[in-house]
Amino acid sequence: MNINYEYYKVFYYVAKYKSFTAAARVLFNNQPNITRMMKKLEEEIGCSLFIRQRHGVSLTPEGEKLYSHVSVAFEHILAGEQEIARDRGLETGTVTIASSEIALHCVLLPVLKNYRKLYPGIKIKISNHSTPQALKTLKEGLADFAIVTEPFDLPANISAKAIRSIKEVAVCSKEYGIEKGRVISNNQISEYPIIGMEEHTGSFRFYSEYFNSIGITYKADVEAATADQILPMVRSDLGIGFVPSDFLKKEDMDNVVVLTLEKEVPERKIYILKRKDVSQSVAAYELEKMLQ
Repeated sequence: MNINYEYYKVFYYVAKYKSFTAAARVLFNNQPNITRMMKKLEEEIGCSLFIRQRHGVSLTPEGEKLYSHVSVAFEHILAGEQEIARDRGLETGTVTIASSEIALHCVLLPVLKNYRKLYPGIKIKISNHSTPQALKTLKEGLADFAIVTEPFDLPANISAKAIRSIKEVAVCSKEYGIEKGRVISNNQISEYPIIGMEEHTGSFRFYSEYFNSIGITYKADVEAATADQILPMVRSDLGIGFVPSDFLKKEDMDNVVVLTLEKEVPERKIYILKRKDVSQSVAAYELEKMLQ
């Protein structure tokens, strides 16, 4: 059989991610075209390779046999390409990073400034997500690595390494008449409107656990889509917000009061997450070293 190599490449990604849609994203293609190519491959081989399910696909016994050979061959090809890329050094290439908002501002942006000076030929792509979204992007193979704040649930095929801790503080505007240095008791926090993140985010989970520890049910009276929206909302007298102390270093503090809480907010760690089964490009490897 003289089957187009491109069909096997598409088959590899569909089988790996168990989804025509995910394969299309990785290959920068569209789902109907991926489906058409796999039907053509099945016709040429003369058997069904996939079992179509409601949420994705699984391999037939014949598909499993084919994948056991194709995956070895294709991963050898990828390894060869990566070796050639490493030999070319850091003159060209692309690094794709999935980052949560806090990790972006507290860790990634300061390091990228130096990285760009050292390696101006490397293209950098940053996708800004909540922690769960960044994890999903990484799992789907759409990022070289992710940088996120805890908490998160770690999948079995993802490794995590802590790179720094951050301290978050409660802040409000002077409109609330709270003097600097006055201790706010656990019960008093619930008397003020809270500015917080959306429910699906790691920050929502983190502050739910913190508020539970002081005997209060956490809810956001004013909901922010990203962490960098919280401080402007605080300045606009919308309530008490929680922000990393890093966010306050270069800010005008004229209408911002840092509150002293009876129980301090625990420190949070920022992690680098990587897929265990994928070798990194030299460009991604160098950036990871700088981040650590």
